[in-house]
Amino acid sequence: MIPMKKNRQYTDELKEKIVQECQEVGNVGVVARRHDISANTIHTWIKKYRERGTAKSMKKQSVSNVDQQTAQQLQKVSTENDRLKRLVAEKELELTVLRELRDRTNPK
Repeated sequence: MIPMKKNRQYTDELKEKIVQECQEVGNVGVVARRHDISANTIHTWIKKYRERGTAKSMKKQSVSNVDQQTAQQLQKVSTENDRLKRLVAEKELELTVLRELRDRTNPK
């Protein structure tokens, strides 16, 4: 039977150093063996690095904070949507007026 390794915790600095080393070396397996860390663990760090731009752990936000941020984003998007709808309506009106002018000056 193979003994199971204990769960180890790694500092954010070490994670970033190892991710950078993987980018330089180009081989996760080599870096994993060099540091005696599972390649799967390093792949997880690389994935987080690509998603967030950092390998640091994200602190969990409270649900109310997330809800508040979502509500603010929704309000911002809704306001932008209304502005764009008004702009489209203005442009449609301009087109209608221009078509009417064209038809008056150049009857078919």
